[in-house]
Amino acid sequence: MLRWILGGRESHGAVEKSPVLCIGEEQPQNWFTELQVLKGHFDIVRFLVQIDDFRCASAGDDGLIFVWNVETGEKLLELRGHSQQITALTTLTCTTEDATHTSLISASSDRTLSLWDPDTGNRVQTISDLQSSVKCLLVLERLCVWVSGAAELCVWNKDFQLQCQRHNQSDTGITSMIELPKNCIAAAMDKEIVIYRLTVSTDFSLSMAEMRCLSDHQDNIRALILVDDGLFASGSHVGELILWDSTDWNILAYEHILWEESQADTQSEIRLTAPKPSEMSIQHLTTNGKLILAAVGSGLYVYSVWTKAVVAYRRVAHDSNILHTMLLSDSELMSCSEDGSLRMWEMQDLPLPAEPASPGFFGMWSFGRSGKAPVPPTKKIMELPSVRTLELTGDLIGHSGAVQMFLSFGEMGLVTCSTDHLLILWKNRERQSHLRSLALFKKLEDNDGLGHSVF
Repeated sequence: MLRWILGGRESHGAVEKSPVLCIGEEQPQNWFTELQVLKGHFDIVRFLVQIDDFRCASAGDDGLIFVWNVETGEKLLELRGHSQQITALTTLTCTTEDATHTSLISASSDRTLSLWDPDTGNRVQTISDLQSSVKCLLVLERLCVWVSGAAELCVWNKDFQLQCQRHNQSDTGITSMIELPKNCIAAAMDKEIVIYRLTVSTDFSLSMAEMRCLSDHQDNIRALILVDDGLFASGSHVGELILWDSTDWNILAYEHILWEESQADTQSEIRLTAPKPSEMSIQHLTTNGKLILAAVGSGLYVYSVWTKAVVAYRRVAHDSNILHTMLLSDSELMSCSEDGSLRMWEMQDLPLPAEPASPGFFGMWSFGRSGKAPVPPTKKIMELPSVRTLELTGDLIGHSGAVQMFLSFGEMGLVTCSTDHLLILWKNRERQSHLRSLALFKKLEDNDGLGHSVF
């Protein structure tokens, strides 16, 4: 496949739409065969958020936020105000009797928080002089508040007024947060997950209490996701995947993923060399409620929540660490990597003999550490359902730098962002060709004054 080299530092004032490019027809299962390059950022683009069915916002190390029309590739707005890199970006949706409006909340290394109107580009609210830079944001729609995570955990209302806060003793601060049932929040910091509960008093004021500290990880937590109302999951730098009950916060399953161990290894053998951290680290977790997809180093690992067993895996899925993943269905998924590629995968039956994997890879009920409650013995491989492999069905190569993340807009396609300062819209070429033909015929009808369809 032809690799498009599209990098280059641009002036922040230069915004250019590239001509439409096609990536060939040698991938019959890859429907993203047309790409459009969007320029405007002049540093690494790290964040993408969806505003509505047709718009998304991008932000990164240049401190700028752009609002784009995903259907046309047009840059709608440029939001300026931060003096340093953006560290977090999310949407805040407020519903009134008249209408529903979505705003953008951004955090920056300049220790400010800003509320933006993506319809006008105005900065509606600003919070300055924070004690530390905010690393993550969480919106709690049921309580109509939002939370910022840094060296302290702060709860704000929709008018940017501080409701309550808690200071933490973590070295790195809060790196990720998720909402749990019963007005609870799970916040990851270093090796621990701290559970907080928000309480609404009779005068509608909020208070926050620390409920429990979960310290079962052996290394820093890199990913934290809510699977469903009864379950959440966390992944660590040394390949630990832990499933938790979201109401009593107890461990339901523990797995230590070690790609480089062979199937012949036993739990009693001693490793002479330590695995490389890049081969073990869980960089990203995603879920559809039934499956959990983990990016482990440069590999992919799919685990069934229902059967608590491995469904599929690919030890080497990219040339470098995987940064973001998505489950398209129960059998299809996507991943992007530091190697600059975006890849599509399909679960298929694994030929025999199976690809070597560690015993711990299949022992989802084996905690394997001292101080834990007794659990059933590790299941043998032959007792588990057939494990499947992940086969490559599409390789989308357009970026010249690491692809940080991507967003799906259904039939309209995908949006990716990268260290090469670019955004790329990936679209179905046949659909786009049909839409262009319809637009052309409509224009011809209007010019000729015809009142009937040409079809």
